[in-house]
Amino acid sequence: MTVNTPLRVVLTDINPKVVEAWRAAFADHPEIEIRKGSILDEQVDAWVTPTNSRGRMDGGVDAVIKRHLGAGIQLRVQRAIRDEFAGRLPIGSAVCVSSGAINPKFLISTPTMEASVENVSATLNVALACAAGFQAIHRQNRDKPGSITSVALVGMGAQTGSVPARVCANLMWTGYTLFNDYSFDDYDELRATIIAQLDDIENAPADKRVRIARPARKR
Repeated sequence: MTVNTPLRVVLTDINPKVVEAWRAAFADHPEIEIRKGSILDEQVDAWVTPTNSRGRMDGGVDAVIKRHLGAGIQLRVQRAIRDEFAGRLPIGSAVCVSSGAINPKFLISTPTMEASVENVSATLNVALACAAGFQAIHRQNRDKPGSITSVALVGMGAQTGSVPARVCANLMWTGYTLFNDYSFDDYDELRATIIAQLDDIENAPADKRVRIARPARKR
């Protein structure tokens, strides 16, 4: 099903290399707002935070958001992971929970790594996480239309995941353009689609951007 969602998207990070890489990768998407700064300053409906599979908010942006929103946010994230994924959130999945605050109203947690600190620079985790974050927005708006009309994301995997800025930006571009075209029935379908088409991306140049095409449905 093709989806056209009027979603305001903000990319913000304190790392100037990530911001510069975003500007190059998203040059043909003037609708994307890109700026250097903290996600805490963004007035949007949802923040997307890169996390680990257990939802332990003890490092990177996760820890910053936990300090800002309070310890209860980790409990809500981990409860959602337990209820929806039996306690372990797979790469390429996400949970969307109430933040307990006015801004943002929702926090979307999507893992870029299994553990709290892990080098994921040679993986597709950033593309999977970014796409899963947008899939969570689709799901939330499907259940409660108009819940999320604006979202802010940081450079996924670029800090504790050791992903180079250009690779991070290009994989996030892949996740964003996939969201722009499709909503998936479930996270398994999303993961399978990305992995099948990006499996050999490690052999591509660092500045290569890959647009995912959704496979034709079997009749």
